[in-house]
Amino acid sequence: MEDQDVKISRKKPIFPVTPALQKYLRHYQRDAKLPIKYSDLMQFTEAYPIMDKFGKDSLWEGPIYPQDLIESIHNGLKVVYANLKASGNLRIVQHKFIDKIEYCTFGNTHPFRIRIVNRLNDVYDYFYVKKADASRIYGLEMEEILSPNQVNYLVDGDTLIEEHIAGIPGDVFTKSQLYTPGFNPTRIAKEFVKFNERCLIMLLGDMRAYNFVVQITPDFDDIQFRIRAIDFDQQFFEGNLKVYLPQFFKENLPYVKMSMEQLTEKTVLQYQQEEKSSIVHRVRSERHRLTDLRDVSSKEELTTPENIAILKQGMSDYFKDSNYLRCKNMTDIIELNIKNIIRQVKL
Repeated sequence: MEDQDVKISRKKPIFPVTPALQKYLRHYQRDAKLPIKYSDLMQFTEAYPIMDKFGKDSLWEGPIYPQDLIESIHNGLKVVYANLKASGNLRIVQHKFIDKIEYCTFGNTHPFRIRIVNRLNDVYDYFYVKKADASRIYGLEMEEILSPNQVNYLVDGDTLIEEHIAGIPGDVFTKSQLYTPGFNPTRIAKEFVKFNERCLIMLLGDMRAYNFVVQITPDFDDIQFRIRAIDFDQQFFEGNLKVYLPQFFKENLPYVKMSMEQLTEKTVLQYQQEEKSSIVHRVRSERHRLTDLRDVSSKEELTTPENIAILKQGMSDYFKDSNYLRCKNMTDIIELNIKNIIRQVKL
């Protein structure tokens, strides 16, 4: 593993949801007719900066809405939450209220973060309202199908609703908990290796520390860790192969160093093989859904011809496999990745 910064294009366009993708989403129950859209939340007249607990700009703002819009926006957001969490059953929001609406100007989809609170016990939850970006939706679907994680989201036209993914942001974890006494560093290193492998196979890019979270689960004899992606904006867009390998981002250097300290080349290969085997199991159980996703995405224009040419050459060199040079789009590259690991894994 190497320490090397990788440049990401910050001008990646937002790709619209096509009728073919809409049909796919409808078939797999990801579409919804919602009472409020992203454009409705953009009707604020001014906003104030939100500071973190250390007094620094959090890059989130507090939008201020006209008084006559607040009630309808809050009621609409409660219905959205009911659709996301309970297939539209409004009983789950009977005692809930919208506590905060926050807006982020950073990133491609300029999300709104909504905090909803149960007035009976003050327990709160978050969800997000974003611009619908087809490449991000493909990233969410790939995560659902090929990773060990489930994602919950809905799409209504140009509006994307996402469930909050709980966990400690990767950059926060490195500063405060990476070397916590009682945490087994080998388990953390193992999870980083598996995450690194998964991102390359799925072509999920830009997984620097603030774009993933670390989930900690106490077990009966140890503590388990899982690294989960929370940002899917850079799904198979970039041409640089290193964008799809978290090990190359300087923000992830603490994880790289820990992996180099704790693991040997043999154990790294073992954990990579374990992740490949898990992916093959998931491919077999979700093969029809994966085929449907491939059929839709292969006809989409989700990156540039230049990026495709650069990446297929990079993959060919990395894997020493000239078959990548025959790929016509990013979907073909992922399909070849999957075919190759199926050939490698003996189950």
